Amino acid sequence: MADPLLEFFTQMDMQGSVVVKDAPKFDLDLYIQNYRGRTKFDRLLLIGRSSVKLCVEALKAALAEAKRGRDTQRYREVVEYLRIAAPNDPDAVYDKKWLERQKLANHEETQRLLSELKGYKNNLVKESIRMGNEDLAKHYESIGDLNAASEHYSKMRPDVSTAKHLIDVGKHLVRVAIQKREWNMVFPHLTKMSLGGQYPEEERSSQPFIRVATGIALLGQDKYNEAALAFLDADPAVPSKAYNELASRNDIAVYGGLLALATMDRKELQAMVLENQNFRTFLEPEPHIRRAVTMFVNGRYSACIEILEGYRTDYLLDIYLQKHVSKIYAKIRSKCVVQYLIPFSCVSLDTLEKAFGSPERPIEEELAGMIEEEVLEAKIDGIERLVNTVKIDPRAQMQASALVSAENYEKQAIERLRRMAIAAADLELMPTKKQGLHHQLGGDLAFGDQEIVMG
Repeated sequence: MADPLLEFFTQMDMQGSVVVKDAPKFDLDLYIQNYRGRTKFDRLLLIGRSSVKLCVEALKAALAEAKRGRDTQRYREVVEYLRIAAPNDPDAVYDKKWLERQKLANHEETQRLLSELKGYKNNLVKESIRMGNEDLAKHYESIGDLNAASEHYSKMRPDVSTAKHLIDVGKHLVRVAIQKREWNMVFPHLTKMSLGGQYPEEERSSQPFIRVATGIALLGQDKYNEAALAFLDADPAVPSKAYNELASRNDIAVYGGLLALATMDRKELQAMVLENQNFRTFLEPEPHIRRAVTMFVNGRYSACIEILEGYRTDYLLDIYLQKHVSKIYAKIRSKCVVQYLIPFSCVSLDTLEKAFGSPERPIEEELAGMIEEEVLEAKIDGIERLVNTVKIDPRAQMQASALVSAENYEKQAIERLRRMAIAAADLELMPTKKQGLHHQLGGDLAFGDQEIVMG
C-alpha cells in the first residue's frame, strides 16, 4: 500500500510547490504564536504543503484556525489536503454541519451589514458611513472575499475625519493587497498614509507597519536592496502587534539580514546592520543572522555560508521568502567567492571546493556560471585545476592614465598657442552693434553679422 504522505508530496512537487524534507529548527506552536489574523492560516497551510516532517501537524493546526474563522473555502481547501496526506485522521472528513451553519451565518451577517450601511447612507452621517463600510469590509475579508473587502475599505476614505482613521484605511488596504499578492498596489496605499509630519505620534506608531509592508512588497518584486533598506529602518520601540498581521519581529531580522548580505558590501553591512542600534534590537532573537553578517564582514566567508545553510529549511517554509531563498543564497555565495578570491591571483579548485563546496553543484560548474554572468572576472585552468583571477596591472593602468592626461594637455596647449597668435597679430572677432552679443552655434562662431577689425 502506497504511503499517503509520499503520494501527497508527489502531487505537491508536480504542482510546482517547494518540498522540504528536513525538519526545521523552529517549534511550530511557538512560531505561529508570533502572528495574528489571516496570515496565521496562510503560514500554517504553506508549512503543511511544503514540510514533510510537519505536514500533518501544520494541516491540523490550519484546520483548527479555519474553524475559528468564517472562511468556508479555506476550510474546504485544508480538509482536502489533509484527506490526501492523512486519510485515516479523524479531521480528514468534512464537518458538513459546521459548513452549512457557517455559510448561513455568513449570508445573514452580510445582509445585516448591507442593510445597516444603507441606513447610514440615508441618514448622511459621515462617521456612521465610515464605520459601516469598515464593518462590512472586515466581514468580507474574514469570509475570503478580498475584492469586496478592498472595495469597501476604499469607500471609507472620503469619510475619514482623523489621522488615525486615515492610517487605519491605509493599513486595511495594504493588508488586503499583500494577501492578494498585488505588490504594485501596496505602494499607492502606503503613500496615502503619509501625514506630512503634522501628527508625529501617529506617524511613529505606524512607521514599522509601513516599513514592513514596503519591504515585503519590494521583496515580492525581487528588489532586494530596496527591501533590505526598508527592513533595516524599522523602529523596534513599537510593539509587534502593530504589524504582526504581516510579519513578526523575527521576520524583520531575518528578511533584513539576508537581503543585506545579498546586496551590500562589507562597509555597508558594518554600518547599516552591525552598528545599527535599532536593527540590533531585532537581531536579538535571531543571533545566527548577526553571526553570519559578522563572519562575512570579518572575511570568514565559508563560516557565513555554513551558518545560513543551517537555516535554509526554516526559510523555505516562510510565506514570503520561500520563492526567493535559492536566489538570495546564490547571491550571497557569489559575493563570498568573489571576496575570497580578491587577495589572490591564483587559487586551486580543491581549496575552493573545501571552502565553498556544495553537494548539489560542483564548485567548478558554479564558478563557470559566475564567469559567464560576469559576476567574477577569472579564468579556470581545467588541466592544472586552478582559478586565475583577472588582475589589472597597476603599471599599465597608470601608463594609460598618463597618456590620456598628456593628450588632453597637448590639446589645451595648442588651443592656447592659437589664441596667443591671434592676439599677437591684433586680430579680433568683434560683434556689430546690431548683434550686440556673440552668438555661438554648436561651439562655432557665426560670422554672418560680424566684421574683422584690424588693429
